[in-house]
Amino acid sequence: MESIPTNLPGHELVSAGLQDLAAGRETEASLLVSMAAPRLRALGLAVPATAERCPSHRLYEMLAARDGSAHTRYNALVGRMVSFARAAEHAPAR
Repeated sequence: MESIPTNLPGHELVSAGLQDLAAGRETEASLLVSMAAPRLRALGLAVPATAERCPSHRLYEMLAARDGSAHTRYNALVGRMVSFARAAEHAPAR
């Protein structure tokens, strides 16, 4: 999978995360993509390496600093990433 199919759930998060990682920006999307890097690489996506040792903890911290619904938002983001990966794994080869 060289390009990200726009018909997959969560494609916008993956695209934004890859762009943010490439630009060295720490965002919700970049941390989420970092968390899923091994699975995304197995799908053929070029995920840039990051210095962040524990992106899952950093993402939760970032969400908690914003408002009190960090747990709900964190689970929703992870769920979208899992949906993307599952859909990509089962998508017909192009």
